[in-house]
Amino acid sequence: MNHAHVLCGLAANPALPAELIDRLVDIADSDLAGDLADRTDLSREQASALAARSEEAAMMLVRSGGLRAADVDPRKQPRAALALLDEGAGRAEWARLFASDPDVAHREKLAACPGLPADVAEALAADQDLRVVTELALWTTADVTTRLARHAHAEVRRAVAANEATPPAVLAMLITGEGLAPALRCLVCDREEPPFVHDPHCPRPDCDLRPGASCDGSHESTVYETQRMAVRNPATPAHAVVRFAGHPSALLRTDLAARSDLWAQVAGRLADDPVPGVRAALAENPAIDEALMRVLAGDRDADVRRALAHNPRVPLDVLVRLAGTVRIGPTLLPRIAAACPAEVVELAASPNAEVRMLVAARRDLPAGIRDALAADPDAKVATSVASHPGLSEARLRGMVDRHGVQVVARVAANPDASPGLLDELSCRRPPVRKAFKEIAGHRHATAAALAACLADDRARPLAARHPALPPHLIVDLLSDDEWWVAEAAAANPSLPRSVMETLVPRPGMS
Repeated sequence: MNHAHVLCGLAANPALPAELIDRLVDIADSDLAGDLADRTDLSREQASALAARSEEAAMMLVRSGGLRAADVDPRKQPRAALALLDEGAGRAEWARLFASDPDVAHREKLAACPGLPADVAEALAADQDLRVVTELALWTTADVTTRLARHAHAEVRRAVAANEATPPAVLAMLITGEGLAPALRCLVCDREEPPFVHDPHCPRPDCDLRPGASCDGSHESTVYETQRMAVRNPATPAHAVVRFAGHPSALLRTDLAARSDLWAQVAGRLADDPVPGVRAALAENPAIDEALMRVLAGDRDADVRRALAHNPRVPLDVLVRLAGTVRIGPTLLPRIAAACPAEVVELAASPNAEVRMLVAARRDLPAGIRDALAADPDAKVATSVASHPGLSEARLRGMVDRHGVQVVARVAANPDASPGLLDELSCRRPPVRKAFKEIAGHRHATAAALAACLADDRARPLAARHPALPPHLIVDLLSDDEWWVAEAAAANPSLPRSVMETLVPRPGMS
């Protein structure tokens, strides 16, 4: 038995008694502490004791609300205190304490926290370590980004371009360079003599330059990245980014094509872009108009047409045509999810099985339409609707009778599948492996069905955690060769308390 993993499973067991939680807290290492910190039933005393044993656990408890400022000493638990500051629940004096902390990692983390006092932000903006200033530039307020946009280092300007709080005029200035003195340094020329191009496959293990980074004195790769950050930033005004429609970088054009404020004339130009990825980003953009969508529906590239199918504003008649030209699969498309009742009726009655499959992916269908799709003669339509709640057992069995192995896994995933049906599906010969995983996690699974699922590697850990698994099998699985199965068994709430008692060391025991 891998005892450490079993203890981690116990730490997550919802039926673990409070006194056993106390005993686990007393012996917790970092892994065990992390699993305990995920519990929602810790007392304040247990949370405090756990935080004292592991700062990682303390940070998790901060995120979940299990620790408050009164529970944390920033000098003894700096990372927990920083996590509280990041949550907006720390104290202003902590921010001042960390602003002068000799540990640069603490100052860097502080720089990402919201709502910093003005004097703390000023101190961080003047920090001697570039990492701190760059992190501040990513998250700080508009007034600070306005000043940092003129920073001598190009890396700071790149971070300012990514910050959505940066004023639009400043973002435009970062793109055009108008009114802005050139940066004096970048990460590349900090380390190497220009001109220098960093090998994308650099063998040096201590090198942290980005792949392909380069500098000929103009910091060109960082300037390019700054442009990309600004184009991705929704706060950047549209008039400042239209110049990139003809940029030689396909990545920049792709970023531009995805903008929600894309001008119609720019979108029309990008529709003729030679790179399919650019056209695909454009096709998925809800900002383009219907006329352009109809043009893109005839694009020669299947990925572009598939992207258009995922556009939430694609006209329904266009989507119906697309369903016959690209493989979409049984996924719920945004336009299908938004279809009105009359459109749902129209889609469900389509002579095109691909269209019926798309509407069958909705889980709010009227009962009549749901049942009609369940009786559909096409297997892909039936597969798409098979996990829809509300289907009767007779209809689920009928689907299996008509379509066999093609629908078994999705029928097993139906929340209303009965214990008897799950038993039968688990015993099919030859077995349907994909169904075992669905059965193992099903609330109606019986002991017999779960026992059958234990034979499948992917379903085994799910079955080991299922409360309907007989206790003697759960105990046997504690010694499973695969640690994740043993851990899942230990987390099973049906594990007998007497067994839990024997697994958790008593105080004073090694």
